[in-house]
Amino acid sequence: MKYQILNKEHQEHIEQEKLAPYAMKSKDTLGRRYPQSPELMRTEYQRDRDRIIHSTAFRRLKYKTQVYVIYEGDYYRTRLTHTLEVSQLARSLSAYLNLNQDLTEAISLAHDLGHTPFGHKGEVAMNRLMKDEGGFEHNSQSLRVVELLEERYPDIPGLNLTFEVREGLIKHTTAYDQPRKNDYLPDRSPTLESQVVNVADEIAFNNHDLDDALKAQLIELEDLKQFPWLWSIFTQMKKKYPEVPDKFLKYKIITTLIDDQVQDILQTTLAHFKKHKIQSLEDVRNCPVQLVNFSPEMHEKLQELKKFLYANVYHHPRVIKISLKAEAFITRLFEWYSKHPEQLPKKHQQKLKEGFDSKKRIICDYIAGMTDRYVNDEYRRCFEPFEIM
Repeated sequence: MKYQILNKEHQEHIEQEKLAPYAMKSKDTLGRRYPQSPELMRTEYQRDRDRIIHSTAFRRLKYKTQVYVIYEGDYYRTRLTHTLEVSQLARSLSAYLNLNQDLTEAISLAHDLGHTPFGHKGEVAMNRLMKDEGGFEHNSQSLRVVELLEERYPDIPGLNLTFEVREGLIKHTTAYDQPRKNDYLPDRSPTLESQVVNVADEIAFNNHDLDDALKAQLIELEDLKQFPWLWSIFTQMKKKYPEVPDKFLKYKIITTLIDDQVQDILQTTLAHFKKHKIQSLEDVRNCPVQLVNFSPEMHEKLQELKKFLYANVYHHPRVIKISLKAEAFITRLFEWYSKHPEQLPKKHQQKLKEGFDSKKRIICDYIAGMTDRYVNDEYRRCFEPFEIM
């Protein structure tokens, strides 16, 4: 038997030999903003993945709200568990399509680093507070985190990730994410690996929000009767397992729904490859449509589900109550630091002195990087008279 260690060179050779011709190869990266010595073992995208996992912003995702705040219970998804689910789905889709799984994973793990505490309501509040300075959008903030805000190296800012990972962050596109104009090949489409993350994100939040809503009893299984394509899964399982409690059948609904969406994406994507004659990465870059996508039929079904979740989950009184509190907390903290910048941590005060950015943007960076728990603690510190400073 011949023993072998797969170093960077070997892995790059395997990519060239085994991946699809339209996949992004790590050897062909457009590189990093600040040149760094290459490594012996890891490919460039593996290196990016590891930098993201070890970043401060990634660890903080554990205590950032997805839909339900942490004290609701330890079952519900946080921004971190959502990110891990997206990564798992995206890697699987990349494997099925013979794309670069390392690039896909790196984009997946970083795609939500710029989210505010308290979920989308926190972003709405921050966007309003920053309206005179270009607003706030979490994809742009994710890019800002990896390019400027993370502090890992003494001589360069940020994580110094490869171009393709940074491009995947700023061009992230879902029903809830519309990219702003950017300098990352603005007239060209992103890699297929980046497009895979888009659909994996949609699959993840649709299905885990439904799962969490059932667990939280914001909705009941009976409510799914209005979706025949969902209810048929339940009735079939009920016939097959008549004695099994409904909570186990709920899991079957979720897993079947995920499987159906994955199969739909794979079939639709291959059809798009044929229609647009995709043979190379250059063909992907020049194609104006998102090649990795749902079919029109599945898209319509998911739109119905989103409308239902929007009305019955995201606008449920329990969720709205927390959202209103979150918006008030973030707004009041922002206004407090604007009037009293001396209350900012020394690191941020130093940024003000050095002209790192405007006062509002520095305050925005500080609050956006907070966890839910830290916002709550900081709010008490600033506004409750007997709280220890």
